[in-house]
This record gives sequence, C-alpha cells and structure tokens, in this order.
Amino acid sequence: MKVIKAGTVYFLWVFAAGFALGVVRELWLAPWLGTRAAELAEMPVMLLVVVLSAHWTLRRFALPATMPTRLATGMLAVGWLLLAEIALVLGLRGLTLAEYLGGRDPVAGTAYALSLLLMAAMPWLLGRAGRQ
Repeated sequence: MKVIKAGTVYFLWVFAAGFALGVVRELWLAPWLGTRAAELAEMPVMLLVVVLSAHWTLRRFALPATMPTRLATGMLAVGWLLLAEIALVLGLRGLTLAEYLGGRDPVAGTAYALSLLLMAAMPWLLGRAGRQ
C-alpha cells in the first residue's frame, strides 16, 4: 500500500509541474522557439522536478531501499503519467492516440521517452546514490 501511495504522490508532483510548464511551453516558448526547441528546453527543468519529487517522496514515505520497491514506485508514477497524458490528449486536443504519437517530433519524442525511463528509475537511482 505504501508503494501505491508513494507512486501516486510522485506522479502528482511531476504531473502538476509538467502541466504548468506545458502551458508556458505551448503559449510562449513554442511560438517563439518552435515546438522542438521548446520541448527540449523544458526537459532539464522537468528532470530537476523528477529528482526533487522522487527525493521528497522517498523521504516522506520512508520507502525501503530495495530495488523492487523503488522501481515499482517509479513505474507506477510513470503509468499514471501516461494515462493522464493520454486522457488529456484525447480529451483536450481531440486527437486519436495514433495521431498524437505520429505527430511527435522524433528528437523531442525520443528525449521524452528517455525522460520517462529516468522518471521510472529515479527512486531506485536515488537509493543507490545514497548508499555510495
């Protein structure tokens, strides 16, 4: 039960920051820099959010430093994030999932996929860093 709560809270922190930054990106950065550059400019900020959110969540919920527990927390958070993104894309933008995935920039899309992997692994990576 602790993993479910921690993964959900981790997701909520990252989602809230990503939603706020997404508004800034779409309304101001993308028209000025272009979509690819705006998405790539957002990545370092989101990586910082991921690290800080994972760190706070691990401390708040006192999760054991075992790999299965930490990876389950990160994977649950990414699962929630993907569900929320799909729901928003289909609901707000009126796109199908195929249209959304087909319209992703290959460079920014790859960076986004890598950031999701990092988000999933971050609770475990922070646990490893703390032991060394």
